[in-house]
Amino acid sequence: MELKLVGSKSLFLSNLEVMKSSSFLDTKLRIGLSGTHKLCSCRGLVLKVSRSSASYDAASSVSTENFILDDFSCQINGKSCSGLYLRDVRILDASDDEYGGILINPQTLPSNPNIFASVLHESLSHWKMKGKKGVWLKLPIEKCDLVPIAVKEGFEYHHAERGYLMMTYWLPDDPCMLPSNASHQVGVGGFVINDKNEVLVVQEKHSAPDLSGLWKIPTGFILESEEIFTGVVREVKEETGIDTEFVEVMAFRHAHNVAFEKSDLFFICLLRPLSTRIMVDDLEIQAAKWMPLVKFVEQPLIQADSMFRKVIDICIARLGKRYCGLSVHQLVSTFDGKLSSLYFNTVEDSVSNCQAN
Repeated sequence: MELKLVGSKSLFLSNLEVMKSSSFLDTKLRIGLSGTHKLCSCRGLVLKVSRSSASYDAASSVSTENFILDDFSCQINGKSCSGLYLRDVRILDASDDEYGGILINPQTLPSNPNIFASVLHESLSHWKMKGKKGVWLKLPIEKCDLVPIAVKEGFEYHHAERGYLMMTYWLPDDPCMLPSNASHQVGVGGFVINDKNEVLVVQEKHSAPDLSGLWKIPTGFILESEEIFTGVVREVKEETGIDTEFVEVMAFRHAHNVAFEKSDLFFICLLRPLSTRIMVDDLEIQAAKWMPLVKFVEQPLIQADSMFRKVIDICIARLGKRYCGLSVHQLVSTFDGKLSSLYFNTVEDSVSNCQAN
């Protein structure tokens, strides 16, 4: 263990029992140093010291690997004395992130709110002294009673999922540089057309009143860690029972303030049907059918909306080989070594049936 000495006096310690009110526990704190150790007056000197295990009631989730010099008072043979001793800096179990921040281990958080409050305060002071930046605190739902304590300490909400709340704290005095929560939701729509020039369409059970009676393409949201090309195939299967094969991304729409002030990316994808029998999802879909492309386009709600009309025009142009969409290619980047999906035009690809100029 390394200790930087900043005092100007020498001190000898050996197996003292001292009374000290710390920020962690108001108890007797036993300090057991193996042998007698002399802390010399050499400023800035780094010493290695060893110690025996501390014998006080502490949560296993709290790290004890840091020490500072602190003063103490004691009674020896009826006489008062004072001096310095090595005090554990009680900090939460955590690891460093790659940006100079702290990731608190959510699995080892103290269950006792009072202990959590005390050790959280001391941890923040310790991390700030060490020049750390952002602190990430993930609170599982079973420890939601710790949320008010973190808020009182200065933590802010970052995002929440079904099983946890993520909170953050920015330690430096300069403006916070932590990234914001995800700003977008991602939706997909499947334009499925068969060799009879029929489009797979659905009517939803729950829709806005102004869309009542509209036959539309199957749509839905991408799941966490799901690809666009697999997500749209899944959505079509769930809503209609039709198996499909992804062909291309035809176009995508970007809109803002769609849901809870979040932006929306919506990808319209061309799919090739692999089956014909429709099995409707009774939870979401009122009806589904194969509809002639001409009748689909002639719907008043389609004709009255410039966005819908443009999407249909693009899909018809693609069927006439006057337009090329974006096909998916999975590549590994040397920057992160991960497999990613890259969507791009393949006009010069001999395998592609797109012949647009």
